[in-house]
Amino acid sequence: MKKLFVITSVAMLAACGSPEAEEETVAVAEVEAPSEAMSLHETTWTFVMDDKEIMESIDASGNYIANAGDEHFDHGTYVLVDGKQCFTSAMNDEGQMCWTTPANIEVGESVDITSDGDEKLNITRADYKPLTM
Repeated sequence: MKKLFVITSVAMLAACGSPEAEEETVAVAEVEAPSEAMSLHETTWTFVMDDKEIMESIDASGNYIANAGDEHFDHGTYVLVDGKQCFTSAMNDEGQMCWTTPANIEVGESVDITSDGDEKLNITRADYKPLTM
């Protein structure tokens, strides 16, 4: 719906202004267009990190828990920032770590993702399963 509003607004402004004004309006509209990245709220993922098989779940509020079998591995908060999946661990002071992911990942699908720090990780989406520490 937001895209339709932005496109309609751009078209209306383009009809009224000079070519220079149209170019500026289009540039602003592109910056303001919403991200196509999927939200990870209420999703579960599996991956290998630090030689451990991890299961991580993100709840509806953006809190995540990651466990390696029966062992607690990590927990913290998740947000979508500028189309990137960003996690802030409550267990260290390294700050926010963001990952670039495909626009949509189906349950059972595995993909390679890359962090802003150029760390690579292969993740698999699983059926949502809330975790506890």
